[in-house]
Amino acid sequence: MQAGWLPLALLAGCSPVGPDFVRPAAPAVAHYTEGSQPGSTPAVRTRDGDAQAFVSGAEVPSDWWRLFHSKKLDDLIEKALQHSPTIDAARAALENAREYANAQRGNLMFPAVNAQLGETRQRLSPEAFGFPGSPTTFSLTNANVGVSYTLDFFGANRRQLEGLEAQAEAESHLLRAAQATLAANIATTAIREAGLRAQIKASRSVAEVEKRTLEILQARERLGGVSDMEVQQQRATLSQTQASIPALERQLAQARHQLAVYAGEFPADAQLPQFELDDLQLPQKLPVSLPSALVHQRPDILVSEAMLHQATANLGMTIAGVYPNVTLSASYGAMALVPGTLMNPGSTVWNLGTNLAQPLFRGGALEAGERAAQAALEQAAAQYRQTVLAAFQNVADVLRTLETDAGTLAAQADNADASRRSLALAQAQYANGGISFLGLLTAQEHDSQAQIALVQAQSARLADSAALFLAMGGGWWNKPGTATP
Repeated sequence: MQAGWLPLALLAGCSPVGPDFVRPAAPAVAHYTEGSQPGSTPAVRTRDGDAQAFVSGAEVPSDWWRLFHSKKLDDLIEKALQHSPTIDAARAALENAREYANAQRGNLMFPAVNAQLGETRQRLSPEAFGFPGSPTTFSLTNANVGVSYTLDFFGANRRQLEGLEAQAEAESHLLRAAQATLAANIATTAIREAGLRAQIKASRSVAEVEKRTLEILQARERLGGVSDMEVQQQRATLSQTQASIPALERQLAQARHQLAVYAGEFPADAQLPQFELDDLQLPQKLPVSLPSALVHQRPDILVSEAMLHQATANLGMTIAGVYPNVTLSASYGAMALVPGTLMNPGSTVWNLGTNLAQPLFRGGALEAGERAAQAALEQAAAQYRQTVLAAFQNVADVLRTLETDAGTLAAQADNADASRRSLALAQAQYANGGISFLGLLTAQEHDSQAQIALVQAQSARLADSAALFLAMGGGWWNKPGTATP
């Protein structure tokens, strides 16, 4: 009997039908942006004005946020990665996918073995079999062990398991994407908080200068030196500046609330540090992964790749469904009228069976199912290509933004420097009687406005540096104990 089953066992090891998944090749592009990528940004003589070098092919550290040299930021991100509900949900989804694949692996790849013990009370009449007589009542005890196994000749089971494992792989990359996105969101929100604090401080300074200007104009109006129109224009300017401060304070509060939620805490109970621009340093070396490596690093691309793998496996499983299905079964046990005689040799019962099922006619359902699976595979392939294109666009946008950030910072730094020099000249002229106090206040207002614009440029450069680390994939593959992508 074993010799008779050997060919079947060998057939079960045949290659499954349908297409095998082949990992898509990296796009044949050498650059992210049009033309050549500059090696560095220009340096600016101001805070956070150091030149940033774009290091092609450099590795992205898994804890890239430490390059901002802020212990407050480091501690908050580490805390969030441990307590964020978003991360917990992604971990649970990964565990669910893995365990479901493990469960199906046992169901699909190994024989099913079941033990059964039962007792029934029956009443039979000889009349049912065409014989005269009185009905008989008896008990029947049954104990047996059954084994069944579906031979995977054409790989339907293996393709199904392959698809489930691809789903688990997708969930693992979704977890990495959630972790990388959370870290980047915290970094950019902390930078935004620091920038808002600086803007509020500068705006209050501007409002104070404008208030003093209004007071001078009002005094001059009483003396007939200026018109009421000039007074009202200055009043409107002051009101506009004062109105901008609550809006900035609201944005600051919202940034704080968002940081609390990122950390997995309620805004009212969160113990958050306060971020200032002086707490953060601009990373001077920015890693730029090779285009050929990016597709194997970014979690969103890897998720799309896993979905393509799953669609390929599903097509193979659908194709295998049109071929014969062979199931082997066997059982061994005992049956007796009295439980105590179950172990007697005469109570032994067993059976062996083979069942072959071949779909013959399903009203076109099998053909339609295969066409649907093929279309799903084509959809997954197109979605993968779109994900890759969007990823390269994201990197290109961030790189160009960092270049323009440096130019914007340089222009705002020049503006701030010129405004500061102008203020110094105005102060000297006022001390010598060369200009009025109103002229001095005007110079002070221009200087404060220039400082606000400079703060905005500094914040944007810090935030866009964090965005580049996320665009490069977040460095998850460089975390100790993580397999290379």
